[in-house]
Amino acid sequence: MKKHQNLRSLAAQAVEQVVEQGQSLSNVLPPLQQKVADKDRALLQELSFGVLRTLPQLDWLITQLMSRPMTGKQRTVHYLIMVGLYQLLHTRIPAHAALAETVEGAVAIKRPQLKGLINGVLRQFQRQQEALLAEFATSDSRFLHPDWLVKRIRKAYPQQWQAVLEANNQRPPMWLRVNRTHHTRDAWLTLLETSGLKGYTHPRYPDAVRLETPTSVQALPGFDAGWVTVQDASAQGCMRFLMPENGETILDLCAAPGGKTTHILEVAPEANVLAVDIDEQRLSRVYDNLKRLGMKAEVKQGDGRYPSQWCDGRQFDRILLDAPCSATGVIRRHSDIKWLRRDRDIAELALLQAQILDAVWPHLKPGGTLVYATCSILPEENAEQIAAFLKRTGDAVLSETGTPEQPGLQNLPAADEGDGFFYAKLIKR
Repeated sequence: MKKHQNLRSLAAQAVEQVVEQGQSLSNVLPPLQQKVADKDRALLQELSFGVLRTLPQLDWLITQLMSRPMTGKQRTVHYLIMVGLYQLLHTRIPAHAALAETVEGAVAIKRPQLKGLINGVLRQFQRQQEALLAEFATSDSRFLHPDWLVKRIRKAYPQQWQAVLEANNQRPPMWLRVNRTHHTRDAWLTLLETSGLKGYTHPRYPDAVRLETPTSVQALPGFDAGWVTVQDASAQGCMRFLMPENGETILDLCAAPGGKTTHILEVAPEANVLAVDIDEQRLSRVYDNLKRLGMKAEVKQGDGRYPSQWCDGRQFDRILLDAPCSATGVIRRHSDIKWLRRDRDIAELALLQAQILDAVWPHLKPGGTLVYATCSILPEENAEQIAAFLKRTGDAVLSETGTPEQPGLQNLPAADEGDGFFYAKLIKR
């Protein structure tokens, strides 16, 4: 039996590590979840992601409710108050329970003398909630994004920018990929409905199913047997352009955690796939995914800028380059991205993407296909990146995805759609 842990204090610590120390929530959260019972892990995740999703609103409210901010060793209390406000605003947790558990969180972080302060701030919010929210709705913080990112999205999508920001602030849908080597999508949908769950298909991606309500993977028919994988619809769109075939030699570059590697092998089970990623730790996820699905691929650690170090001079029929990017298309799944990214990162990422493209292109066979993909919505990483590559690469031809003037296809996040994602299909003359 795990000792009872105060979830609110753990969520406050998770948010503090992201905001104050620049750590990724996906690294911070798992060790904290190990401290709580299995039944409480989802709530800890919801509180942590939710506070980061609505951080500017919660910060703004605290400045209205407190005469001076909590600093130094008391800073965790600031985030604990945020957790309390988030529960009152955005969850169905009864107010009395949210208040009681949040106040007790002060004991867990060894600040029991501040229980009265936390209780007072949260009760004051309850009394003033309507007026405060009306004022917040006209504030500069109302979009729940950092200013630099609002400016970039507004410039890129002058007609759609507010819809994009709104989509980023929603809870994401749960998309699945049906393993066609076991079942057709429709046959698996029937199994899903027999188990009491409902799913919807996607008009463009033949393996994709969106669950009506997100659920545990253990509730999905055949998950452990490899019948289905959790993967966003837009990520599945890569296969629409890569079109792998049996017998081909295929490179999946920047492959971790392996979702696209395994999708290649579901479409072309007899392809020879090399999966490469720079992050050795994340490559363990590739091995895990291959094992669960009963598939084989060659897996290597390597830097995409230096193929000579890992590809042994090989030429590939097809290359999928899921390039390192700002991840601005998946903010609704990873709300910490808004606070971990900086404006200056975009130029640095665009340079890295260009270096990888230039380095790997010579390893594509004549007549071969390279699909460049990112989970970004920023033109510098996408259309502008590919336009510049086409200009300097005489034997590269754009195919199926946009025009030379506006190369690539850009998905934007939407409620019942996939995440923000970009594709460009290039053929080597």
